[in-house]
Amino acid sequence: DAGSSVEEMEFNWDEYLEDTGATAAPHGSFKHVDTSLQNGFAPGMKLEVAVKSDQNTYWVATIITTCGQLLLLRYDGYGEDRKADFWCDILTADLHPIGWCQQNKKILKVPEGIKDKIPDQEEFLQRVLKGACSAPANLLEGLHRGKNPLDLIAPGSRLELQNSRDSLEAWIVTVVENVGGRLKLRYEGLEDLDKFDQWLFYLDPFLHQVGWAAQHGYSLQPPSAIRSLRSEADWQEILKKVKEEEEESSVPTDLFKDKPVIGVHSFSEGMKLEAVDPMAPFVISPATVLKVYNDKYFLIEIDDLRAERASSQRYVCHLNSAGIFPVQWSLKNGLHLSPPPRYVCYPGQDFDWADYLKQCGAEAAPQSCFPLLSSDHGFKENMKLEAVNPVDPEEVCIATVTKLKDSYLWLQLEGSKKPVPECIVSVESMNIFPVGWCETNGYQLRPPRKAIVNKQKKIAVVQPEKQILSSRTVHDGLKNQELNSSDSVVINGKYCCPKIYFNHRCFSGPYLNKGRIAELPQSVGPGNCVLVLKEVLTLLINAAYKPSRVLRELQLDEEAAWHGHGETLKAKYKGKSYRATVEVVRTADRVADFCRKTCIKLECCPNLFGPQMVLDKCSENCSVLTKTKYTHYYGKRKNKRIGRPPGGHSNLEVAMKKPNKRRKRRKHFFVHKKKRSSTSVDNTPAGSPQGSGAEEEDDQDESELSHSLAQDRDKRKRKLRTFSFSDDENKPPSPKDIKMEVAEKLQLDSNPLEWSVADVVRFLKSTDCAPLARIFLDQEIDGQALLLLTLPTVQECMDLKLGPAIKLCHHIERVKLAFYQQFAN
Repeated sequence: DAGSSVEEMEFNWDEYLEDTGATAAPHGSFKHVDTSLQNGFAPGMKLEVAVKSDQNTYWVATIITTCGQLLLLRYDGYGEDRKADFWCDILTADLHPIGWCQQNKKILKVPEGIKDKIPDQEEFLQRVLKGACSAPANLLEGLHRGKNPLDLIAPGSRLELQNSRDSLEAWIVTVVENVGGRLKLRYEGLEDLDKFDQWLFYLDPFLHQVGWAAQHGYSLQPPSAIRSLRSEADWQEILKKVKEEEEESSVPTDLFKDKPVIGVHSFSEGMKLEAVDPMAPFVISPATVLKVYNDKYFLIEIDDLRAERASSQRYVCHLNSAGIFPVQWSLKNGLHLSPPPRYVCYPGQDFDWADYLKQCGAEAAPQSCFPLLSSDHGFKENMKLEAVNPVDPEEVCIATVTKLKDSYLWLQLEGSKKPVPECIVSVESMNIFPVGWCETNGYQLRPPRKAIVNKQKKIAVVQPEKQILSSRTVHDGLKNQELNSSDSVVINGKYCCPKIYFNHRCFSGPYLNKGRIAELPQSVGPGNCVLVLKEVLTLLINAAYKPSRVLRELQLDEEAAWHGHGETLKAKYKGKSYRATVEVVRTADRVADFCRKTCIKLECCPNLFGPQMVLDKCSENCSVLTKTKYTHYYGKRKNKRIGRPPGGHSNLEVAMKKPNKRRKRRKHFFVHKKKRSSTSVDNTPAGSPQGSGAEEEDDQDESELSHSLAQDRDKRKRKLRTFSFSDDENKPPSPKDIKMEVAEKLQLDSNPLEWSVADVVRFLKSTDCAPLARIFLDQEIDGQALLLLTLPTVQECMDLKLGPAIKLCHHIERVKLAFYQQFAN
């Protein structure tokens, strides 16, 4: 068509997965990402916390779960009582390691809520603190307090990088950029020359803190590729300068404590094996152990029989290096082995290892030299993920799993600037990431190209109507915008969901298949709340006896108060496809309550899934309850009826398969998403038989549900709830005393209600959101309009990605907080 073009559109993972019918690879399969989200605190650690009802006294609390810089705590003495749990921010809460009160002559006093349970305070403390693990003091005090370990690797930090191509020498690298732990590194001494830049994840085995080479007996020498760019004297001067500035630019040693440990290998020089070149991981080739450096490192070269070859493909390996296999591994797995250049095969024959070893006079590396490969990783064919383009490491592309063999994936990349063959990567590769990783970390994902017609750009006006708003009007507007948990997470910069565990031993209830539940991964997440919870609910739906029924139980009740985020989930049953809008929460503080309520809704144990792992015994004692008793305690206790759930109509849609030709009559049902209807049409044929069994009841439910109308999603927006507090000492303050805790408190010289557009622009230019100041200038956003901005408004109306929008809202919330504290009264 005229006006058609191929253009990169704004990419949305949810829409893409729905369009392609694919599923996302589970978050738990990316161990390096999981490790990068840990903050140094772990469930079970104890600390001393100020009691909210009396700020001069403290009590011992246990960490239940962590999420970024947020900790879910429970005062010791509450036992398994979850109502006492409360969230706090490491940066702002009064938290200390065990023993701090004694050292600083502070009072440890039992909170009022559990005073009756602890008659002897001293005896109780001796008992609970015996053998307890205290939260690390350096994470609660000093410069590192509340910081994610990744934040300590800032641009300008220095590390040591081993030469992985032809030697074990190391050289200093400077961090140019840190994207969620994926570091862009530049060799020290190259200044603005980016030709030799490398991208590595911070847990890469070849990356170390400054001083590692000297400690382990390796020399510091620039790689051969850059050595000729400067004189030897220049390199020595650079090294001297680095050592002088070591304290200023070094990274804490603790940051590398989770790096994979390199084991002892048993390879010998001359051994043959099969290998994938990490710089071009597209084929499996014969290779040779060219050199053994020590008991940890050896050099591999991809075989090439050409006498006139200009260069060789060689790289340093260790015991756990990806892409090395024993001889015949390809043949046993039905894979093609690419013969060396100039290797001559007999007519009609493929590469033959026995013949090749005889020609070379070499021996094959024994099976014992290679670690065992596991297929227990959670990846499946056609799953989607995000992966680094090995040809251009700047690019992170959409990837599809096309094939699996043991612990290796074959990935097809989409959207790369230049076509790339299928890549062979290990499931433990640090160059693959879960769906949504780029968006979470503010990095550009290469989207697939689509043909579009006459795409028009929306122009949004953020500024309120051109009328003068009184200070009272704006103040009331702000007062009505609840300073809730969502705002707090915006300030912290993350919608981070803790890890969600599937506790397979707990009672699965009448809807979920116990066998399928047992096959689910042990956990999902951590990550974006909406994405993690959507994945959890999808797994539960697929583990049901009748997925359509579970989807119906989970669907949003139109009469219920709207507290979260609407997500469309799908289910398939008996050849029919169903979809419904399901409510999920968006903030970490509400995840535990959401999981518990969802479990109760499905009439299973409230601990079946959630942020707390059940180890030996479930706190609900669900194993001793019969199904009847369990349903009595946790079931809905409502009369079963055929038809729609409460609310007048359902938002569950069903897509019917095409009937066969023998069918005489067919009815078409259309779902109008833009209209809201208070009535629904009953299309059940007159005289239809009414089944009495559960199977018939469910089929009839599905028949009726297929005729119901969907709701306009735009009308489902509601305000989120505030933080929930468990007991008297944790009650929220009154609206007049609302205080939001942030990392940096802002002190304003003037009332933001009186700011002009120029004042707003001036403020933004003083922050790390300076590039966005032009938008505010163009839209003529003054102080009054600024105070009314929220995250959804910023995303939808300013056409910003989630990462930049959250960063901008962080500064807007600082202004709001300062407004409340300095001018609201």
